[in-house]
Amino acid sequence: MKAKTLTALASVLVFTAACTTTDPFTGQQRVSNTAGGAALGAAAGAGLGLLAGGDDRRNALIGAGIGAIAGGAVGNYMDRQQAELRAQLQGTGVSVTRVGNNIILNMPSNITFATDQDQVVPAFFPTLDSVALVLQRYNQTLINVYGHTDSTGDDSYNQALSQRRAQSVANYLGGRGVNPQRFLVSGFGESRPIADNSTEAGRAQNRRVEIELVPLS
Repeated sequence: MKAKTLTALASVLVFTAACTTTDPFTGQQRVSNTAGGAALGAAAGAGLGLLAGGDDRRNALIGAGIGAIAGGAVGNYMDRQQAELRAQLQGTGVSVTRVGNNIILNMPSNITFATDQDQVVPAFFPTLDSVALVLQRYNQTLINVYGHTDSTGDDSYNQALSQRRAQSVANYLGGRGVNPQRFLVSGFGESRPIADNSTEAGRAQNRRVEIELVPLS
């Protein structure tokens, strides 16, 4: 447990040191406000959160001074976040869906990645910049980033590609000041289709990265 805590703290400090970003509005280089605060708060609190057991992300964030949302306020908090995301992402090709108190952002691969590549295409940067601004404003949410592919090709290759794509999206958002302690990144390959893989239209829907926002409650 001691080693786990030290590893978590080291990750926070390394990330913060690298977190000089470009403000999407002014174009100026700056140190991320979120990362800067995390450097102090996480150093003091992340270890305490991890030692408490249970959900490491939740405990680390609470230990770093980010409070949980009281039960009755969760719905309103997520309503406001959903409304801002819808406003920011209108016309981008990214869908915003509510599932209970969670919010799902569906990012089709045809607008996020070149064919068979795992680096976000530059044309999608402004969209992710908009997402990052909202995620920083609503910091009482956990962020699950899931990569998915269609069924074409080798299972293990698709699994690895989906993981790398999800990680690329998480890395980009982290580079725009979103606290890395909030992220869980998973690749599911072709195992979770949302459409019929026997048609091109269905395969296109299955190739996606999803961001699930879960209230810190």
